[in-house]
Amino acid sequence: MSKKKVRHIVGLSGGKDSTALAIFMRREYPDLEIEYFFCDTHKELKETYEYLGRIEDWLGIKINYLEAERGFDHWLDVYGGVLPSPKMRWCTRQMKIIPLEKWVGDDEVITYIGIRADENRDGYISTKPNITPKFPFKEHGLVKADIIRLLEESGIGMPDYYRWRSRSGCYFCFFQRKYEWVMLAQEHPDLFQKAVEYEQNHRDGRTYTWTQGETLLELLARKDQVIADHHKAMAREAQKKPDRPLVEALEAVLGEEDETLPCLACHL
Repeated sequence: MSKKKVRHIVGLSGGKDSTALAIFMRREYPDLEIEYFFCDTHKELKETYEYLGRIEDWLGIKINYLEAERGFDHWLDVYGGVLPSPKMRWCTRQMKIIPLEKWVGDDEVITYIGIRADENRDGYISTKPNITPKFPFKEHGLVKADIIRLLEESGIGMPDYYRWRSRSGCYFCFFQRKYEWVMLAQEHPDLFQKAVEYEQNHRDGRTYTWTQGETLLELLARKDQVIADHHKAMAREAQKKPDRPLVEALEAVLGEEDETLPCLACHL
């Protein structure tokens, strides 16, 4: 009896690290038959879909779009109107992990994950015994500068939202920093308004806000101060390392606001 074929998969989030991983795997393992997937919540930025299309065109690959059987609003109702939060990440479970595990089934799978050698985390999004994680960047010692170089040399470049946002993920992701929320209101006022409506209409019996300490409308009311503080912080970063790429400076500044690690399924 012949041995069952092992599947090799790479998850794309629309972020820089997972994209660089797809480039790296194509370059280093050109004969490896890789399946690419994206867990689509239908709550993504349009820039994310545009970037995924660019990845497909440049690498000549097909991305499998995985979807939950029911949408975000259904699961919000199932969870009693309790919005997802860092302490209750039901969105990741229902809309990312379960669709992936269903797509994988019982097949033996090696999943390649774009965690860099300069990152202090090893978490994985699934505990199924037939899914084996591998971390090529860690194995080869690749750090953030290498990831940026891979993207630039490939011609794919960065997604457009990296002008104002340091992570991929849903437009209302609770891991966004205050500056990112303010910029969402500027770049996509319609999506910001939808996030406000989710915040105002939740039914969990608590005073819940997407961003700590204030509602989105309260945050928006002081947007000028938030933007001014951000520009000052960026100027300080520029003085420290004048040649640092914008995306690195942005991550450094926004990383000062919180150290909470986002879900690997969404933010690579």
